[in-house]
Amino acid sequence: MTELTAAHREKLMNDLRTVIADAEEVLRVTADQATAGAAELRVRMQERLAQARVRLQDLQDAAVARAKAAGHAADDYVHEHPWKAIAAAAGVGVIIGLLIGRR
Repeated sequence: MTELTAAHREKLMNDLRTVIADAEEVLRVTADQATAGAAELRVRMQERLAQARVRLQDLQDAAVARAKAAGHAADDYVHEHPWKAIAAAAGVGVIIGLLIGRR
C-alpha cells in the first residue's frame, strides 16, 4: 500500500470530520420525522457515526505516536552520530544553495 503523505492524511481526516458533521446535521434536521424506517435509519447512522468518530480518533492517535517515535529516533541518531548529522545537513544546504543560485 502506498504511504500517504502527511498533507494527504490531514486532508483525509478533515474530509472525514466534515462528512461526520454533515451526517450529524442531517440527523438533526430529520429528527422530527416519525416513520419507523426513518427512526431506524437514524439509529443506525448514529451508531456508525459514533464508530467512525472513534476510528478517526484512533487513527489520529496512531499518527501522532508514529510521528513522536520518528522524532525520538532522529534525535537519538543525531546524539549518537553528531558529525554524520552535521555533514548531512551541510550537504543538503549546499545542494539547496546550488539550486537557488542557478535561478
